[in-house]
Amino acid sequence: MAKRIVVVTSDVPFVEGGHLVIARELVARLREYGYESELVTTPQNSFSRLLRAYLATSLTDLREAGDGGPVDGVVSLRFPSYAVKHARHSCWLNHRMREYYDLWPRFRNQLSWKGRIKQRLRRFAIHRIDEFCLDHRVKKLYAQSRTIQARLSAWGGHTSEVLYPPAIVRPYRTEGYGDYFFAVSRLVELKRFELLVRAAAEAKVACVLAGEGPQMESLKALIKELGAEKLVRLVGRVGDDELLTHYARCRAVVFPAYGEDYGLVTLEAFSSAKPVITCSDSGGPAEIVAHEKTGLIVGPEPTPLAEALRRLADDAGLAETMGRAAVEEAARHTWQDAIEKLVEW
Repeated sequence: MAKRIVVVTSDVPFVEGGHLVIARELVARLREYGYESELVTTPQNSFSRLLRAYLATSLTDLREAGDGGPVDGVVSLRFPSYAVKHARHSCWLNHRMREYYDLWPRFRNQLSWKGRIKQRLRRFAIHRIDEFCLDHRVKKLYAQSRTIQARLSAWGGHTSEVLYPPAIVRPYRTEGYGDYFFAVSRLVELKRFELLVRAAAEAKVACVLAGEGPQMESLKALIKELGAEKLVRLVGRVGDDELLTHYARCRAVVFPAYGEDYGLVTLEAFSSAKPVITCSDSGGPAEIVAHEKTGLIVGPEPTPLAEALRRLADDAGLAETMGRAAVEEAARHTWQDAIEKLVEW
């Protein structure tokens, strides 16, 4: 009988985060390699109800399947999913609640004095719960990037091994190095699409920005303010076919996010033989991109980013050379290697 592995992560309605994409892909690859696998999602909840989410998850016992047979192992990805119970439990951490960790100064500054008191207490409680779960409920701890590994060490003193998720298995292809740059992500502040819009306007290069989110209207307003309507297009959410077509045809992919946990876009772009332009404080993407080899890493300001855009816009040959190196880098990260580590209890 094939071994049964449950992949567990948290979820909120109507938001497709990268961790959920990776979780679904992990289930598919586990099945491909001969395991029985299912995805279980646990609640995340709002700030005021987060402790309830941890409690509900901690009471989730995944040792037995619905047919009475055993579950042989669990792989969790994201808070509070690592609170589940199982003797053979690997956590492949995407992130803890960042507002209570690396984003705490930014989050705290947005609060009233009463809000700060309340959130400090919640933050203290979540830190203690996370420490207990990662120390006592998880047998093996993997970080999806060195950025996550460093956060685990800084807050809680946890030891982990870096294991980058491979690109999602898709029919990636290359159809040349076109006359525009491509970016895709949720339109939220941390992804810094505003920075990309300003850089594209300064460099006078064409960009296609894909994704949905709360910054859509402010980005439209900024594009109009900069007179960049003919340069920057917001195309909203794109399906898989359109996504792969943009990867195939663009000059390069741009991913300027701040402190990104991992950034699946990077290896997807590499798999399409496209270099990636990212920023020195972008976290995971800046770890994977080799400067001047598989892409460019620049300072997080409009002018350095504009210079990088202009450089690749003026030199399709350089983009192609970097793209060839990028394909080789993507090939180094395989699902077989990842699964062998994750289920090695």
